[in-house]
Amino acid sequence: MTPAAPARAAVLLDPAADVVELTRQVCDAESVSGGEGALADAVEAFCRDLGAYEVLRDGDAVVARTRAGRPERVVLAGHLDTVPLTDPPNLPVRRELVEGEGEVLAGRGTVDMKGGVAVQLAVARAAAAAGGAPTRDLTFVFYDHEEVASDLSGLGRLARGHREWLDGDFAILLEPTAGAVEGGCNGTLRADVTTRGRAAHTARAWRGSNAIHAAGQVLARLAAYEPAHVEVEGLVFREGLNAVAIRGGIAGNVVPDRCTVTVNYRFAPARSGAQAEAHLREVLDGFEVDVTDVAEGARPGLGLPAAAAFCEVVGTPPAPKYGWTDVARFSALGVPAVNYGPGDALLAHADDERCPVAQILECERVLTTWLLGAAPSEEVR
Repeated sequence: MTPAAPARAAVLLDPAADVVELTRQVCDAESVSGGEGALADAVEAFCRDLGAYEVLRDGDAVVARTRAGRPERVVLAGHLDTVPLTDPPNLPVRRELVEGEGEVLAGRGTVDMKGGVAVQLAVARAAAAAGGAPTRDLTFVFYDHEEVASDLSGLGRLARGHREWLDGDFAILLEPTAGAVEGGCNGTLRADVTTRGRAAHTARAWRGSNAIHAAGQVLARLAAYEPAHVEVEGLVFREGLNAVAIRGGIAGNVVPDRCTVTVNYRFAPARSGAQAEAHLREVLDGFEVDVTDVAEGARPGLGLPAAAAFCEVVGTPPAPKYGWTDVARFSALGVPAVNYGPGDALLAHADDERCPVAQILECERVLTTWLLGAAPSEEVR
């Protein structure tokens, strides 16, 4: 008889906690990729208790949405998982004063991206108190497995199995942007570039052909490559083409007959994945190129009235997103999306991960003002 799986410890989220305390509670619910279940349970219970939403679940992904029939639907999305903890663990979260930053919450997930998840919960609560969908229909998406292989993504699973759950006219992914709007994202492509030679004993190297030496020509082309700056819908995206790994050789006395250079190409959303591959093959013409992974980028979509109104409330000019994020998944579904959330992305995954309290409060204020026409209640704060 197979033993029963151990019961997971319950996570409780205080329905009356302000957004900063909610961030602490969400962060302290450890949810390294693959272990999001207890936090997903708590998020589901929190949303159900608000009484204003249809709540749906697939695995450890939770969706809460209004069905008021408004002419426009906005999606707010964020992932529940984090990368592994440090040793010793950087949990529970601590409130600290940092010179030049003010008060911060420090610990795993504060930046990537549980500060954003807490803002989602606080906005969902404020919208429920205002009737659920006073100006627009709302969908809140909380999903699992973002920090691991793309084929495990909870958002990807929802897109494949429950496409209609992600319907919307505009989406905001609450990834860390330090409270600025970052439109679209670059695409990313990985490829293996292989050079071949002929094996020989190094004592008689002239009888062979060194594949690692031949790879120097690949590296020379990459070193000489000048990445483009591409304007897309008013934002300038910076591309990049880099060698990120090299493998070759079998022993210290053998001339290697094979060498592989792994290349990563970050391409502006003006290019499709096929166009990016064609460009890479052009740059490395004459070499054996095997594309192993490609993810399309996303155009900014800032020309939408909803996006323009949102940027106006934020009050700072939007910037491009150089890295790849799940806005690309929404873009592939025909839902224009931007990145907007608390925390400095440069501190994501860092041992000293921390998020300014002021940014968490400001993101809550901006989203609540934009969606509901009113700032968060001081009673909740």
